Amino acid sequence: MSLLEPLYQSNIFSERFIFKRNEYVKLPHTVDSKIYYIKSGSVKISIYNNDEEQIIRFGYNGDLIVALDSFITEQNSEFFIQVIKKSEIWIGKKQDFINWIYSSAENIDLYIKILEDLVLQQIEREKDLLVESPKIRFERVFERNPKLFQIIPNKHIANYLRMSPETLSRLKKR
Repeated sequence: MSLLEPLYQSNIFSERFIFKRNEYVKLPHTVDSKIYYIKSGSVKISIYNNDEEQIIRFGYNGDLIVALDSFITEQNSEFFIQVIKKSEIWIGKKQDFINWIYSSAENIDLYIKILEDLVLQQIEREKDLLVESPKIRFERVFERNPKLFQIIPNKHIANYLRMSPETLSRLKKR
């Protein structure tokens, strides 16, 4: 059983949507206090930096995603969530999620584990961005998550890794 299985089996995900390729789940500069469970498909979480998209995270089958800054503060977020591939996404409301967390000690423990995992993922991502060598960035991400390279198109992975699609293609051939 996965770490998130009890959350998936809860009743907090009350709305089901099918998003087409390139549709937005969350637009930039909006408040979003929802939590999303990706039943199928894939999405990217991005931000615009000097009018250029910078992908910061991906989500696909079985993942939870959220515009975390807006979810926590209930303020506008520059992040946007966009569908890469047609996706079935279940949506939960923040208050339902909070109520679920505090409904048992086990749920509180699970929430802490989810947050710890998220912090560790973010630390690894920050390390990736500090590495100057595209080859080492590629190797680090591939070692952590080889499945990513089977699910997400190369142009998005290249953006995420801060390299050209041509560089990524050369690295994958090796």
